[in-house]
Amino acid sequence: MKTKGALIWEFNKPWSIEEIEIGDPVQDEVKIRMEASGMCHSDHHLVTGGIPMAGFPVLGGHEGAGVVTEVGPGVEDLAPGDHVVLSFIPSCGRCPSCQAGLRNLCDLGAGLLNGTSVSDGTHRIHAQGKPVFPMTLLGTFSPYMVVHKSSVVKIDPSVPFEVACLVGCGVTTGYGSAVRAGDIRPGDDVAVVGVGGVGMSALQGAVNAGARNIFVIEPVEWKRDAALKFGGTHAYPDLESAFAGVAEVTQGLMAKKVIVTVGELHGNDVDNYVNLTSKGGTCVLTAIGSMLDTQVTLNLAMLTLLQKNLQGTIFGGGNPHFDIPQLLSMYKAGKLNLDDMITRQYKLEQINEGYSDMLEGKNIRGVIRYTDNDW
Repeated sequence: MKTKGALIWEFNKPWSIEEIEIGDPVQDEVKIRMEASGMCHSDHHLVTGGIPMAGFPVLGGHEGAGVVTEVGPGVEDLAPGDHVVLSFIPSCGRCPSCQAGLRNLCDLGAGLLNGTSVSDGTHRIHAQGKPVFPMTLLGTFSPYMVVHKSSVVKIDPSVPFEVACLVGCGVTTGYGSAVRAGDIRPGDDVAVVGVGGVGMSALQGAVNAGARNIFVIEPVEWKRDAALKFGGTHAYPDLESAFAGVAEVTQGLMAKKVIVTVGELHGNDVDNYVNLTSKGGTCVLTAIGSMLDTQVTLNLAMLTLLQKNLQGTIFGGGNPHFDIPQLLSMYKAGKLNLDDMITRQYKLEQINEGYSDMLEGKNIRGVIRYTDNDW
């Protein structure tokens, strides 16, 4: 079928809305009419080259929700009419990683940036006669998609799509960074560095896990104010002021858990994040840096002597097929505030405006909302 999508054809150029052609679902695939897509910072990394896909053009978007319209052979647990969220991490449930309980590290993830479908190894999307490389084999910056069933999670149909799309990446990643990767315990002092969509979710995870003090480090003033409404106890504009503030509140012990959710991770900042972490504490690096950045500033002696932990995480260490429905059930129960994380909704044609707003610190999370004019 022919539809449209937001493409980039080379690095550091604006998104371009163009006609694309998507193939019909084959074995184990699902066709979905998209309703909403979150605008995650990771898609901006496609533009800068921080996340290099296997080729151009690239169809962006990896945070989405919609309605199943068609299923291919072999799809048993999904049917037309089902409301679903797309998980940017596939989860087959059968590979060694999934069997070991690491479903966020499913072996199918090895092909996420290659652009070819899990089912048959072909390109499912084309534009101008050329194969298209969809972000994490999804491409939610299009009103339609065809995707492998391992990336599709059925959800409660009463949840608004603009809310549901956020748990495909940002919310689940941030919340899990706190409660899974960070393993925050009641009474822990916690620092969250950067409160966009992922950071604000990590903050809420810390609140629900019973953190005592939650220190927020965020340069944008209105986001600091918002973080206090989401449950933060102290807010600082930069690391320098945070060091002094955290030291004062904790009598020099510093934060037991530090969750780093900045827009872009830089290697020369890592030691500062670890210095914010207490003896025997854990610093969780959730933010993504450029794959070309291999230089890290870190005092190795202090890492060893103070027995600190430096923890990487993807998807918050969670299980997409369990965590996504669970977090949405918490939203329905009033235990997770997702409505106030959506700062503004955009049309697909406004995507460049949306990312400009994100880079200027105007959004916690922007969402693309599709309408009858798009389908």
